[in-house]
Amino acid sequence: MKYSIFYIFLFLIACKDQDKALRKVGLIAKHAMVVSARVEASQIGSDILKKGGNVFDAMIATEFALAVAYPYAGNLGGGGFMVYRTNSGDIGAIDYREKAPIAATKNMYLDSIGNVIPEKSTLGALAVGVPGTVAGMFAIHEKFGSLPINVILRPVIELAYKGVVVTQKQEDRIKKYQPLFLKTNKDSIKFNRPWKTNDTIKYPELAKTLERISMYGKDGFYKGKTAKLLSSFIQSNGGIISQEDLAKYKAIWRSPIIFNYDDLKIISMSPPASGGICLAQIMKMIEPFPIHEYGHNSLKSIQVITEAERRAYADRSFFLGDPDFVEIPIKNLISEDYAKQRMQSFSFNKPTLSSDLEHGTIDFIESDETTHYSIIDRFGNAIAATTTLNGAYGSKLYCKELGFFLNNEMDDFSSKPGSPNMFGLLGAEANSIAPEKRMLSSMTPTIIEKQGALYMTLGTPGGSTIITSVLQTILNVHEYKMSMQEAVDAPRFHHQWLPDEIRMEPNAFNKRLINDLNDKGYKTNQKDSPIIGKVDGILVLQDKRYEGGADHRGDDTAVGF
Repeated sequence: MKYSIFYIFLFLIACKDQDKALRKVGLIAKHAMVVSARVEASQIGSDILKKGGNVFDAMIATEFALAVAYPYAGNLGGGGFMVYRTNSGDIGAIDYREKAPIAATKNMYLDSIGNVIPEKSTLGALAVGVPGTVAGMFAIHEKFGSLPINVILRPVIELAYKGVVVTQKQEDRIKKYQPLFLKTNKDSIKFNRPWKTNDTIKYPELAKTLERISMYGKDGFYKGKTAKLLSSFIQSNGGIISQEDLAKYKAIWRSPIIFNYDDLKIISMSPPASGGICLAQIMKMIEPFPIHEYGHNSLKSIQVITEAERRAYADRSFFLGDPDFVEIPIKNLISEDYAKQRMQSFSFNKPTLSSDLEHGTIDFIESDETTHYSIIDRFGNAIAATTTLNGAYGSKLYCKELGFFLNNEMDDFSSKPGSPNMFGLLGAEANSIAPEKRMLSSMTPTIIEKQGALYMTLGTPGGSTIITSVLQTILNVHEYKMSMQEAVDAPRFHHQWLPDEIRMEPNAFNKRLINDLNDKGYKTNQKDSPIIGKVDGILVLQDKRYEGGADHRGDDTAVGF
């Protein structure tokens, strides 16, 4: 009998070890890591770290490299947000979000009877906000950079001249959006050609623009030749951005949103990004529930998370906007008392109808048209950065002389309070258009500490699904003990208050679960959710090595050493 128990014990240990061996893990690196949407950008960022550059040098290189390798969302003509944590524990954030032009007006996208004019805020020059990316990178370099800017930009410029190999996913994207390129641009552009997988696209015009930036710094974009060409191009296409708009643009250092969840300290982006506040609200609402006991993507877990998401997105539409223009009750919104109050009406027996929280019906358009990258350097400094043109290839307007697409971020304002934007998100007066105001965003670059030490850095594209994708990835690691790669790859779902339905990745959830949700009264939709986020993250392992999670839904790649 004694021997039987002994062998059973050995068998259980062997099963446990086998289970560990079967776990899917991402790239493991000892010293440093970059995870981004394209291998070229990750490699350039990693090479800067190898040269002795710090996380901020690598960030600048990666950001500019994405403008070359990933024009779908990487950019010079857009903007973004970054949160950081230094190895000493100092934290902060920078807002290089686009701004409304000086000539912008509250009703600029409405017709004579007050209705939103279709496509006016999404296609073409009038949709363009004043770009912030270049200013953001130079603000970061001025404060934290250790390598000269020409050293950082040299490999990016070389990449632009050499060209980037087209992947299958890129071929599909270009083909999909070519009709809109033809519709938006007066002349034929580089992307109207029938590009195929393994072709190489070269960007000599973009290389020359980057050379001016390398030589003259921020002024190489916001003043001089580039600014004249850019403002003239935008205005000749019906836009309103002037040289004054470009010259006046400044990135802003902001205090991040900080909150606790169990033994985690979460550091995320503050307004005009809605990500940090919404993430805090959702996590505060679900914290009292033992979702680890309910199980990953179980009926009860999905119910709790969905109901928390529903309530947070209802608040987002009313309270949030540019903090330089509107007062936001941040402390109250992310308090435990408020979270408890918001969840009082929750029941496992039936859903809370979104119409009972607020009234309104809107259409939802899924998007994954932003890009995120995460970096940790050999010193233990970390950043999480999300950058975008808003829609795929932004406004679809391409400046041939300068070699890049321009954003359509003006659509992220409430063109008409109570009307949805291209992501189906409803907006209120707090996010109405005003000159030089920054538009609300869902971007959620996030860094996490555990027991006072760096634990994770992550973020994702995905329009309105960004917040919920970041949320579920954190929970996958913390509550369900997944590796970083498993957490990134796991099937995701999304609820955003309106429309009142749970968006679920198709063919990723079992039919019984879908039926159980429907039986409870939830409406599910797998048809309109081909992709919910493309998360890129880095997890600090117990032995202090790093595991990269690069989302299989894109061409995303981790590079480290």
